[in-house]
Parts: sequence; C-alpha cells; structure tokens
Amino acid sequence: MGDENNPKKPHVLIFPYPAQGHINPILQFAKRLLSKGVKAALVTTVFLSNSSFSDPSSTSIDIHTISDGFDQGGYEQAGSSDAYLATFWSVGPNSLAALIKKLSEIHPVDALVYDGFLPWALDVAKQFGIPSAVFFTQSCAVNSVYYHVSKGLLQLPLPEPHLSLPGLPPLQVSELPSFVALYGSYPAWFDVVVNQFSNVDGADWVFFNIFYDLEKEVVDWMSRFWNVMTVGPTIPSMYLDKRIENDKDYGMNLFKPNVDACMSWLGGKPKDSVLYISFGSFASLGIEQTTELACALKSSNVCFLWVVRETEMAKLPYNFIEETSEKGLVVAWCPQLEVLSNEAVGCFLTHCGFNSTLEALSLGVPMLAMPQWTDQPTNAKHVEDVWRIGIRAHPNEKGVVRRETIERCIKELLTEVGEKGKEIRKNSIRWKDLAKKGIDEGGNSDKNIDEFIAKLL
Repeated sequence: MGDENNPKKPHVLIFPYPAQGHINPILQFAKRLLSKGVKAALVTTVFLSNSSFSDPSSTSIDIHTISDGFDQGGYEQAGSSDAYLATFWSVGPNSLAALIKKLSEIHPVDALVYDGFLPWALDVAKQFGIPSAVFFTQSCAVNSVYYHVSKGLLQLPLPEPHLSLPGLPPLQVSELPSFVALYGSYPAWFDVVVNQFSNVDGADWVFFNIFYDLEKEVVDWMSRFWNVMTVGPTIPSMYLDKRIENDKDYGMNLFKPNVDACMSWLGGKPKDSVLYISFGSFASLGIEQTTELACALKSSNVCFLWVVRETEMAKLPYNFIEETSEKGLVVAWCPQLEVLSNEAVGCFLTHCGFNSTLEALSLGVPMLAMPQWTDQPTNAKHVEDVWRIGIRAHPNEKGVVRRETIERCIKELLTEVGEKGKEIRKNSIRWKDLAKKGIDEGGNSDKNIDEFIAKLL
C-alpha cells in the first residue's frame, strides 16, 4: 500500500447522509477504495462522530466532521425532519466548504463522493473544481421513479392505478415508493428524494451500490444520459469475495448489537430452522401490527430471532417475551450480517430497506417481505416478482398484515416448504453467486471501481 502520507495517493472524500442506512454502504465503498491504494476519508456530523460505535477494521479511514446545526443531539435534537433538513441544508454547505479548504493545505481532495440525498455537496465541489461522484444508496428502480417525478414525466397525484417506466416491470401505485404513491405524505422527504436529480447532470460519475446483473435493464437506460457505474454490493468483503482482510462489519453502528446473545442462541439451532425478523434502524410498526406479528409467531411455533429496538419494546403484547422464550429470542439490536450468514437462519422477515434486501440477497437468504414506507414497497415487488427470492405478506384495507397471512407465508418459506418455496431457495443461491461475482476480481463492479481510481491518478 505504500507510505500513508504519499502525496501521489488519490485523496477521496466520502460524504454520506448521516443515517445508518446511508453510512453503511458508502463507508463500505470507502474500504474498497482504501484496499486499492486510495486515501479515503469519511465526512460525518459532529454528533454522529461522538455517538456511534466504531469497529477497529475501519480505523485506516480518516474521519472528518462537519456541522449539521445540531452538534449536541443530531436528528433528535431538531425535533422534526422539516427542522433537521432545513437547518442541515443551510449550515452544511459552508461547513463542508471550510473542511475542503482546510484539507487543501494538508492533502488536497482529488474527488468527492457524495450521497444523492445531499445534492448541495456537488455545488460545493464545483466551487473548488473537484471532480465528484453521486452515490445512490437506493435501487436504480426507485431512483428511476424519483427521476421521472423530478423531470415532470410523472404527474402527481398519479391519475392511473398502474404505470410502466423504461427498464422496470409494470408497477401498481401501491408498489411505488410511498412518497410518490401517497403524494403529500412526507413533504420534506419527498423534496429530498426528488431534488437528488436537481443537479445530477453535473456529476462526473453516478454510482449505485448494486451489481450490474441485478438491475441491468434500468442501468442501461440510465447510462444513456449519465456516466453510471455499479459498485456493489457494498457489504463487508468477508461475506462476498473475502479480498479485504478483517472486513467483517460495516464499522459504524448507531446501535450497539447484542452479539453474544444472538450468536450463542443461534448456535444450537438446526439448519434453515430460524425466522429472523428485523425492520431496520428507522421503520416503526404500529401497536396493532406488532400484535399481529407476535400472535403469528406464537401460533406458527417457529424458532425466531426478533429485533425490537428499545423505543419499540413497549408495543409488544404483555408477557410475550416470557411466553415465547423456549422458541424465540427478542433483542434490541443484533449483528445482522453474522445472523443472516448463520446456517440456522432459513428466512428473513424484513421491511425491505435496500441495505437489508441487498444483504439477504448477497447471503442467499429467502425473504418474507413486509414493506412499511419510502422505497420498501418497490424493493419488495422486486424481491417477489423480479428476482423471485421471497414473497410479500400483503396488508388488508387498513394497511395491517393479519396474523393468518404472516403464518401462511412462514409455512411456505420455512416450515412446510412447497414447490414455490423450493424455487425461491434455488433462486436465492443463484443471486448469491452473482453478487459475489460482481464485486470479485474482474467482476463488473470491481472493474468500475478500478476505472474510477484510474481517472484520479
């Protein structure tokens, strides 16, 4: 790798939106760059740098901080997404510019890789004449929908119950990202996802954290007007090509996982016998939905590991943990990659956040999809109908997935696996192999990363 202070080593700033689901894939990309001789540095907020749990494998990556206007308490201090986003968008550009200026006197920045949620970072890079790459942490399909909205090619609210877009399967309105399907539901976030494309034409590269085969039709369509590069899947190397030493974790956790409890509990369970359940770091189930899921787990008599964040624990039915302790384990957070790669886990009941979806796909674990909001309904559609690696548990007219529906899906995927379940398992292994091939030496993503680095030398 050479001398750490070698000025000829390209210096790339990596700037994710400050949330777990955005930091993980972009930090993983930084590790790929580092392994190929690039000096990669992560930009995060003052609050997050002081409040996250770091993994030693990430210590080679420099961390720089900027202000989001809430240095003491981050997002929670702001009190609302509207307040947080408005303040960050106001304070962030000057804070990022000050950092780049400071670094120019020590080790000038050769490129900025910024999160699609933060388009103003591109404007800052332009001020300094720095080449830049936008990094999208959601699927190409989802971003294609947002692009069409941003260009006025999709009129909202949508006049028809279904639509067709280039490179995508036919979609019902309910299968679109919720900010589009339920127009007006979260105006601040709607602006964020649509404004990703306000200046994207000025970016030198457009990165997606997928591998080419996963969404090749829409990648090809997007490549007609941007310099698109697939650079994923951006999950730790030990679960894919194993070319980055000790890369077993993303390296920055906003929640502390209960590693020992989870792994020792899984240790004695038979192969493909456990249902793993997690709705990620942000999605929140209502009390009624939590009860329906809990009752389904109880009556299906399946072994389960359920991640229920501390803030969500009070929604569990009275005495549920005690009454199911022989079959189940409920934890506040867990090491998801270790869990998914454990042979005891036979199915993942997931909200279909894109990181969770990519992890399960890359590790060959069939999915039971219960999407909640944002990009998740579109990801769930792809899981069931495009990649065919899982099934969706559909909600009723009130938006609640009933216990009978969940039980039926658990049977199909785990306890009484029929023809469809077997086909899903077969497809899951196929996609696992393709994911590894994409990022391994000579794979499409690997070549794209090399090409990016070559442009900086």
